[in-house]
Amino acid sequence: MALSTISSSSSSSVTSPWLYDVFLSFRGEDTRDTFTAHLYHALIQKGIRTFIDDDEVKRGDEISTKLLPAIEDSRISIIILSKNYALSTWCLVELVKILECKKSKQQIVLPVFYHVDPSDIRHQRGTFGEALAKHAEKLNVDHMKLQMWKDALLEVANLSGDHLIRNGNESKFIEGIVQEVSRIVNHSYLHVAKYPVGLDSQVRDIMNLHVSVGTNDIRMVGILGVGGIGKTTLAKSIYNSIAFGFEASCFLENVSDTANQVHGLVQLQGTLLYKIFGDCKSLMVDSIDTRITMIKHRLRSKRVLLIIDGVDHLNQLETLTGGHDWFGTGSRIIITTRDQHLLTTHGVDSTYKMRGLNHNNAFELFCWHAFKRNKPNDCYGEFVEQIINYAGSLPLVLTVLGSDLCGRREKSEWESALDQYRKIPHQDIQKILRTSYDRLSENEKNVFLDIACFFNGQGLDDVIKILDSFDFYPNSCIPRLKEKCLISESHGILKMHDLLRDMGREVVRQESPTNPGAHSRLFNHEDVHDLLEEDTGTENVQAIVVDFPEDDDMIHLSSKAFKKMKRLRLFRCRNAWFSGELKSLPNGIRVLDWPKCPLQSLPQFHGDRLVILRMPFSLIQEIRLEFKNLTVMDFRGCEFITKLSDISSCPNLMKINLSYCKNLVEVHDSVGLILDKLVNLRFNGCFNLKSFPRRLQLRYLGFLDLNDCSSLQNFPEIECEMENLREVHLRGTTIEELPSSIGYLTGLESLELGSCVNLKRLPSSIHQLRSLGWIELNDCPNIISFGMEEEVHNGQPTNSTASNFHLFLTNSGLSKSNFLGPFHFFPKLGYLDLLGSDIVSIPSSIKTYVRLWYVSLNDCKQLQEIKEFPPNLKVVSASGCISLESLPEISKEFNFPRLEWIGLARCYKVNMGNWMSNPAWNQAEMIFPGKKIPDWFNHCKEITSNSHRCEFDIRVAPQYNLDDIIGIAFCAVIEPIATISLAVSIMRGDTYARNYWDARVAFEEIDSDHVWLRYLTTEDITCLRAVSVDQADDLRIIFESKDPNSMIFKRCGVHLLYKQHEHNAKDHAGQVPHHENIDVHWNAPIEDIGNLANPMGGSQLSKRRRVDYDDYEDDHNIESNLYTQQRKPASTLEIKVFLISSVWRSSYVK
Repeated sequence: MALSTISSSSSSSVTSPWLYDVFLSFRGEDTRDTFTAHLYHALIQKGIRTFIDDDEVKRGDEISTKLLPAIEDSRISIIILSKNYALSTWCLVELVKILECKKSKQQIVLPVFYHVDPSDIRHQRGTFGEALAKHAEKLNVDHMKLQMWKDALLEVANLSGDHLIRNGNESKFIEGIVQEVSRIVNHSYLHVAKYPVGLDSQVRDIMNLHVSVGTNDIRMVGILGVGGIGKTTLAKSIYNSIAFGFEASCFLENVSDTANQVHGLVQLQGTLLYKIFGDCKSLMVDSIDTRITMIKHRLRSKRVLLIIDGVDHLNQLETLTGGHDWFGTGSRIIITTRDQHLLTTHGVDSTYKMRGLNHNNAFELFCWHAFKRNKPNDCYGEFVEQIINYAGSLPLVLTVLGSDLCGRREKSEWESALDQYRKIPHQDIQKILRTSYDRLSENEKNVFLDIACFFNGQGLDDVIKILDSFDFYPNSCIPRLKEKCLISESHGILKMHDLLRDMGREVVRQESPTNPGAHSRLFNHEDVHDLLEEDTGTENVQAIVVDFPEDDDMIHLSSKAFKKMKRLRLFRCRNAWFSGELKSLPNGIRVLDWPKCPLQSLPQFHGDRLVILRMPFSLIQEIRLEFKNLTVMDFRGCEFITKLSDISSCPNLMKINLSYCKNLVEVHDSVGLILDKLVNLRFNGCFNLKSFPRRLQLRYLGFLDLNDCSSLQNFPEIECEMENLREVHLRGTTIEELPSSIGYLTGLESLELGSCVNLKRLPSSIHQLRSLGWIELNDCPNIISFGMEEEVHNGQPTNSTASNFHLFLTNSGLSKSNFLGPFHFFPKLGYLDLLGSDIVSIPSSIKTYVRLWYVSLNDCKQLQEIKEFPPNLKVVSASGCISLESLPEISKEFNFPRLEWIGLARCYKVNMGNWMSNPAWNQAEMIFPGKKIPDWFNHCKEITSNSHRCEFDIRVAPQYNLDDIIGIAFCAVIEPIATISLAVSIMRGDTYARNYWDARVAFEEIDSDHVWLRYLTTEDITCLRAVSVDQADDLRIIFESKDPNSMIFKRCGVHLLYKQHEHNAKDHAGQVPHHENIDVHWNAPIEDIGNLANPMGGSQLSKRRRVDYDDYEDDHNIESNLYTQQRKPASTLEIKVFLISSVWRSSYVK
């Protein structure tokens, strides 16, 4: 057996439970050097770990021992079903194994029907029938195995898959497969455990007995157990196993910790909304009750997986999960807690009670951490047995102790450890854990205690900077604490188990059990309140970090509150209300973080060691600038600061933030000249800022924000190359023009100039910035020049900008500018937003923008014509263009093959006849004013009463079956009553599959009927998963409004497109796909539906009768013939087009 090829992947998360992302099953002689080779190459180019068997010659009838484990270790199996696939017994054995893993390991199976008809596989005819017959002829064949192969072929043929017909575009086909695989493998896995010993059996138990994914009921499951037993680990493993199968998923970790913070429940609600629905800025409200209503309303239509981890109070569940009626069918809600009563009160459906590890698993887990293998080193087995007897069966304790003893090679060290354990009561878990803390170095102990008391759950980078200012060397200590399993890190956030956190805080409490003022670290708000009022602090106090409750009493600050705390290095105080004066601070303080500080000036202290100074929204009037080691200065929102003086005494500053200092007038020139380490400079919202440095020489500056500095008239000259500056924000300034020296910003990627009402021109040097990919010029009414005139020769630019360039010109005055004139500005323009501008015509020159894929023209009320579309346009949104009359002419070949969406809501003058006569419109979804269904739709209904539902039951045309459908077109004439957005739900009979939200379609301020058109290819339908067109015999289409008060249907239509069969190819030459011309369920007159041309070869369909009987002998019996054909028991593919009332206003960006 040759060595199998495994593509390495930097993108595959190390936390993925799968060794490979994809296993390729294929028949070598059919596709190894062609389709399979191309697919494999495309997958590894995307960094997808792919297993492919490289053995050209397979000997004997037994499958390689390497292939079956590879299947088990793969996240996805792609089965390339070619004409000779079933001839190979190895392929059939692989297929059976893959389908077993689909059931047992929730593996995803993606069939590829490569030049074969799925119905041939399903009915086992053609080459597949011949192959099975040859296997049956073998004298030694196992008939049970033969039946198993037949069943496997039937099962895979009924799965949703991708079908490549002969002469199909193989490149695009492979691209589609790779996109689907990327979507799955890029699913973010949660880190579970380094050594998940015993976890698989627990996952199987809870999945089989409690969670039961796949049924339509809504199920709440509790996971109950003591701290450290592995509840979170189990929940994460479940999440990784099944999250991909839901429409949306959310894992809320350590809920109790977050909920107990100020605004914690609101924060959790926001996280839930964001994880489930994406960008929810429009949903940001502060009221818990309002968000409860919002979550309940929005979750109802989704099949979600929600895991609430670490709950300790009923109000957390009431706020986040409510009742079963909050969720869509098929949803699963999993709750981890230590409190049985809480689960009972909330009404969970079942509870999984966790038990400690059995002896063998406990032994193995400890060995993995202590010896890096599943058994102990020689002569250490007895030590392990004794430690397990004392430590018990909690995974956390075994993990910590094993990690602590790892690397200790002398038996005397193990004997010493055992002596310690014997002195600790068996049940005292915290004391057992403390033995690991006691072995840390001094710096490691300080870092551990600071994290336990202050920084658990905070960003790793910020914590490292703070700890580094204390000379604790966090870059070496934090990895050491990770090695000992005392902390972990996930997505940049520091994590510490609550048992370890409590142990660390107990260490601090034991420093002085009865006198908090003698503790090294203070975090309890009551203790800090007393300390600051009563001056009870001692020189033992090193750090104070506290968040006061919003309703806490005012603190009457003692003037000498900090006098005795000479070793204080950190003071962070949030939400406190103070009165009184403070005379001094300790000279050794390193971090001072005091939002809303009541002091008008900084207290006296040397400040030589001060590294971080944050006092946002304080009453400070003047900033002392004499801190030589200061790196971060944050005085944002300090409305009494008027001047930022000479900053030469602070040469190490890296970040300055004086945003929203509304009375700041002057910034000293030194800010722009001598701060060689400055990377972030913010003055946004300083409305009165007039004097800003006239020159910039900040080589390391990466971000400059002057947004809404409405008194600022000039931008500084750039006096050196500043290649690190990526973003410049100047929105709302009164700048008239930018200096030509902006060309020195060679790394600039984004330039924001919105609402610069005095801005008239851009400098020509802006076109030399090769990294620039984003310019925002919204609400700039006086812009006249885009800076190319003197640089353009023969209409060609001298330089190009970044690919897929984004340009925003909403509500800007373009009628007097040279934009879209003879000069070709921004040749790599990809995204153009002209919303609300005064443009009158989109000229033909726009077609020269070959990269332009998105154009927004919404509410361009003076726009009259669009002469051309760019050749690669995907989306054009022109709602509210009330003067628009004409669109580009189109031919029967359809000029715009990539077009997906045309939004013409409230474009009352536009003429759509030319577009609607062309069948190729199906490449794009549309909405426009109108009352008619296009005449070539072959299933139509007129709704005579105000109805929010319309239903079609469709029997397929006699010469076809549902296997032949390659597309379905929908059309509805809608009278909106409220603002709505569209969703499409795909159902198989009564079985729920999933929702598809269409955020592109929004009816706003519409006062007349509109036509909505949408086309679904077979791929579109199968991408919605759980069903495919070829799984059913009949078709039911239902148009329905979930909210009858939002809209009513006037007319609805459905049109089916079939693939061309060989037997009628001559009758329909040149017409592939074939448009159905049979309808036996015509239930309504259509005199007023429309006179638009029939797309089929220019022939006309009858208005009154869309049934063509010419091809059939007995036109009177056509309907009964359809019902009496020899069929297998009928099943129905049910597609529901739901229109759901919403206030959605998101722009569509593919």
